[in-house]
Amino acid sequence: MILQTLNRIPFWQKVVAGFVLGTLTGIGLGESAIILKPLGDLFISAIKMLVAPLVFCAIVVSITSLGTQGNLKRLSFKTLAMFMLTGTIASFVGLAIGSLIDMGGNLSLATSEVRERDIPGFAQVLLNMIPVNPFASLANGNVLQIIVFAALVGIAINAVGEKALALKNTFEAGAEVMFQLTRMVLKLTPIGVFGLMAWVVGEYGLSTLLPLGKFIMAIYIAALIHIIFVYGGLVKFAAGLSPLQFFRKALPAQVVAFSTASSFGTLPASTRCSESMGVSKRYSAFVLPLGATMNMDGCGGIYPAIAAIFIAQIYGIPLDMTDYMLIAVTATVASVGTAGVPGSAMVMLTVTLGVIGLPLEGIAFIAAIDRIIDMIRTATNVTGDMMTAVVIGKSEGQLDVEQFYADDVNTAQTQAGS
Repeated sequence: MILQTLNRIPFWQKVVAGFVLGTLTGIGLGESAIILKPLGDLFISAIKMLVAPLVFCAIVVSITSLGTQGNLKRLSFKTLAMFMLTGTIASFVGLAIGSLIDMGGNLSLATSEVRERDIPGFAQVLLNMIPVNPFASLANGNVLQIIVFAALVGIAINAVGEKALALKNTFEAGAEVMFQLTRMVLKLTPIGVFGLMAWVVGEYGLSTLLPLGKFIMAIYIAALIHIIFVYGGLVKFAAGLSPLQFFRKALPAQVVAFSTASSFGTLPASTRCSESMGVSKRYSAFVLPLGATMNMDGCGGIYPAIAAIFIAQIYGIPLDMTDYMLIAVTATVASVGTAGVPGSAMVMLTVTLGVIGLPLEGIAFIAAIDRIIDMIRTATNVTGDMMTAVVIGKSEGQLDVEQFYADDVNTAQTQAGS
């Protein structure tokens, strides 16, 4: 009886309930809430287990299913153009909010030595995209290399034609198996979100956030403005669809992204949410892994812009219009150029600070609360990926409008594998 009642609860309501209960538990238990962290770790490990095989099979199938080479080129161009457009807007939103709020106040930076990261050049980034050993890339979870190799395999299967039909069918069967496994793992989402939120809130507490409250507030305000008005506006005016329906169906993936602070880890959830919106499997399997690698409006647009202004305010360094333009351009380009580098948000910030001559030591001051900021950054990134899937999918006939407006309860239960 209890299991039947739970199965009737929409998936998104279970996820939100886990989020709220985890937050309240973290407040109540304080640092003792760390005992619940293994629940979140178990969930993260389970979704990380899915990423490499899911991305590989899904990308191969999406390439072999998208049709003619012309359609694939057009879809790729539109998708990348949307990434660059929203990334540019995100950087300007960050600059606007950062300039309007006096985040520095009376704060002063403690002296701390920060080791500068080894940031590869553009040519090296391109070289790093090609896997020397594809099996090693799969084993190490190097998603960018997996995407490149899977795309090449898909293109090769199309070129060979009928002789590769058996291999094509094998990848399609593999993709279906991974989708089913994803549905099974997603049932753990409410439990994982509960454990993660209890740990985060218990670890940091509300008092820890007060000294950097204005900086955190600026990031969250800019991210919410970007999500609601930019993404919502594109869904409304570019695709002619309901933003409210989009956000309603995107909510489970947003909560997972916020809790895990991992775009790659959210891929299974964002894939299911996009499909519940009516985006075809073949296009969502193409755009979402690509977006998790390259489309980083939160990490590459909003965060570097606001963090650069914050550090400049603390050090008392004035910024002029040229500096603002350099921040905008660098943040947008860096969001794509450092796609294959671990810890990309910090790398992007390092690039931005270096271009306008701000002290890199400022990173040490905000690194302590990076997890709190990373949660909304990731939620922004993932929402942008799903928005691109909907808007570009609608323009290319890869979206079922009737499914987009379908009963949310039914689609949510489908996501949970009910």
